[in-house]
Amino acid sequence: MVSKVKKKLTPVQQEYKVLAKTREPSKFTFKNLYRAFLVGGLICLVGQVIQQLFVHYGGFSVKEAASPTVGVMILISVILTCFGVYDKIAQWAGAGSAVPVTGFANSMASAAIEYRREGIVLGLGGSIFKVAGPVIVFGTMAAFAVGIAYVIFDPNIVGG
Repeated sequence: MVSKVKKKLTPVQQEYKVLAKTREPSKFTFKNLYRAFLVGGLICLVGQVIQQLFVHYGGFSVKEAASPTVGVMILISVILTCFGVYDKIAQWAGAGSAVPVTGFANSMASAAIEYRREGIVLGLGGSIFKVAGPVIVFGTMAAFAVGIAYVIFDPNIVGG
């Protein structure tokens, strides 16, 4: 158990305490909310513009343009991560940059960049799937559960 008596801090400990206080993340503010909304919205706006370019200049339907749009957004995210730009955006925006698919691509690319010196299999492969593994497993299990629910509750599938 921790003693209730406060012990005196040495000058070094006091200096560290002041430094730690200055580096402490800020509490919830509307400024953080605004930044997250702004950046998340801008990422979605860029995705919408890319999708419309595929529709108007590529001859895709809106549904067909969805997959290449996601691919381009992931590519942009990985390129920005390689140059260190996406991380700066993420520090400023918080969750606004983490929620879209670009945030997932950033986390995978960051892990790959960080561990590349450990080799392809153990470094890149192992570190990427530390991030991607749980997401892939959750997505697969969620898809399975939704598929089972769809089969149970849709009378046209069972022949009803």
